[in-house]
Amino acid sequence: MLASNKPRFSASRRLLLLGCVAFAFFLNASIPSDVAAHPEDEFCVPGEGSLDPELCAALLALDSATGKNLEEKPILDASGEVRGFWSTAGLYVKIGVRHILPAGQDHILFVLALFLSSTRLRALVIQISTFTVAHTASLGLAAAGVISPASGIVEPLIAVTIAWVAIENLLLPDMPKWRPVIVFMFGLIHGLGFAGFFGELGLPPGQFWSALIGFNVGVELGQLSVIAVAFVLALLLRNALAKRDKSALYRKYVVIPGSTLIGLTGLWWAVSRTFL
Repeated sequence: MLASNKPRFSASRRLLLLGCVAFAFFLNASIPSDVAAHPEDEFCVPGEGSLDPELCAALLALDSATGKNLEEKPILDASGEVRGFWSTAGLYVKIGVRHILPAGQDHILFVLALFLSSTRLRALVIQISTFTVAHTASLGLAAAGVISPASGIVEPLIAVTIAWVAIENLLLPDMPKWRPVIVFMFGLIHGLGFAGFFGELGLPPGQFWSALIGFNVGVELGQLSVIAVAFVLALLLRNALAKRDKSALYRKYVVIPGSTLIGLTGLWWAVSRTFL
């Protein structure tokens, strides 16, 4: 009897190919051709009824408060009263989440690259925890004015961090021992990127810390949402593969294609942000 030429795992291959195409389409469709300079331009699009009107109004008020007026225009709530600590923090939690979902493509790709490199839960927890500590520290220092990063340097470096982790995923099947140190340094760079956005908002001194804490919590919620979705998709893909050698097949059909896409995207961003 002649051996069948029908490829094995054809269903899973089709599923993985569809996922890669959808991922590439998401990147092409979601990355704006010209990044908005003002936060309300990024989140509050006319006709978008799904956005919180109160959030949009607060962002518009923040953007209009410039220079000396910062001292005279504290952040107000819907009733016109000055926001307290928790109210301000709650507002900036929303801003932090929306800065990641869907606007934070850089951060999303970096977190996904870390996820793809983690074959065990412990490795993922170590990397994400290290990344969180690092970008929280640099965001706080930059927002407080201790350091003043130049966006023309930070943005290309962020793209390089994405490409670096993705390339390591391709070359090294297991998380290297030095990865937490690398992730910490890269987290500092990403925190400076967050600080650039956070600094554009402008804040009266009396509401600085509540806004900073709320924004950072929102960023973490967005980050955890990305990881949760990635975990569910990875679980489905693992179940679609053969019962034997799931780890090897997962690396072959998920980690390598995914890391390749992320790495190429990071390299392109690095080049375009530096020279274009």
